[in-house]
Amino acid sequence: MAALSDKLADAYQNARPRYPIDWFTKLAARTGQHKLAWDVGTGNGQAAIGVSMFLHLLPKLAEYFEKVVATDINEAQLKRAVKHERISYHHTPTTMSEDQMVALVGGDNSVDLIVAAQAVHYFDLAPFYNITKRVLRKEGGLIAVWVYNDLVISPEVDAIMKRLVDSTFPFRTPIMNLAFDGYKTLPFPFEGVKGMGCEGKPITLDIPHKLSLKGFIGFLRSWQPAMKAKERGVELVTEDLINRFEEAWGDDDDVKDIFYKAHMIVGKLSASDIERHRKRFESNCVVTKLKDSNNSAVIASVTAAAFAGVAAYCAYSARKNA
Repeated sequence: MAALSDKLADAYQNARPRYPIDWFTKLAARTGQHKLAWDVGTGNGQAAIGVSMFLHLLPKLAEYFEKVVATDINEAQLKRAVKHERISYHHTPTTMSEDQMVALVGGDNSVDLIVAAQAVHYFDLAPFYNITKRVLRKEGGLIAVWVYNDLVISPEVDAIMKRLVDSTFPFRTPIMNLAFDGYKTLPFPFEGVKGMGCEGKPITLDIPHKLSLKGFIGFLRSWQPAMKAKERGVELVTEDLINRFEEAWGDDDDVKDIFYKAHMIVGKLSASDIERHRKRFESNCVVTKLKDSNNSAVIASVTAAAFAGVAAYCAYSARKNA
C-alpha cells in the first residue's frame, strides 16, 4: 500500500468506518481459545480496537482475547493508532524475515484469531500465508479477511461515484482488482468455515457509518485508485468533480447515514496443513536433539581429554621426582 502523508492519513482515519462489533462476537465464538489475536495491516487500529474490546463491550462472553498484536508497514498510520492496554503496535518493514515475523507475533501455533481488514490484497500473499499457517493455532484458530469496495449514500451521489469508479479502471493494479472484485478471486488456501465464506465465495455484509461531505471528500482524496492515477499524472478527484458531489450531497453540514459494502472470508487450517506442521515440528525436535547430543558428545570428549592431560602430567611429575 502506498505510504500516506500525514494529511492524507488523517483523512483516511476520519472517513473509514468502524467495523461492527457483532463481527468480532461471531469470530470469537468460533475460536477455540481467546489468548492472542493478530491484526495484520492494522492501519490506524480500527480492527484491533474491535478485537480487543470484548471485555468491555461483551461481558457475556466466557473468555476474551487477552492480547492483540497489531502490525503495519505504514508508520504514518501507526502514529494515529488508537491506544489500548491490550494492544501492542509494531512497525513491520518489508525487510523482516519470516522467522522474525513469526517471533514478533507470538511464535508457532500461538494465535487464536488473525484479522486482515481492508488489507490482505496489498500483501505478498505467499510469504504471508506461510507465516499465517505457522502462527495460527492448529486447533480452533481462525483467519478472517475482509474488504469494503463500495459506498451506498444516495441515488444522486451514488451515480456520480459510479462514474468515478469506472474512470479508475486504467489505473488499477491486479492488487486493486482483488478489492474491486470483493475477494471473489482472492487466493485463500484455508478450509472454509460454515456460514462465513470460503475461497471464491465471500459473504457480503453491510457496514453502517455516518459521513459528512468533508469526510467523503477526504475519503476520495485518500482513496488508493485516485492516488495511483495521480502518481501517473492524472487527477481524478478534480474541483469540477467535487463541485458535482457537493451539489448532489445537498446541505454541506448534512451528516448522512451510509453503508459500506463489505465482503468477508473466514478460514481455518486444513487437516493437511496441520499434518505438515506436525511433521515440521517433529523434524525440528529431532534436529534439536541431535544438536544437543552432539554438544554433549563434544563436551564429554573435551572433558575426557582434559582429565587425560592432567593424569599424564601427574604421572610425568611423579617419575621426575623419583
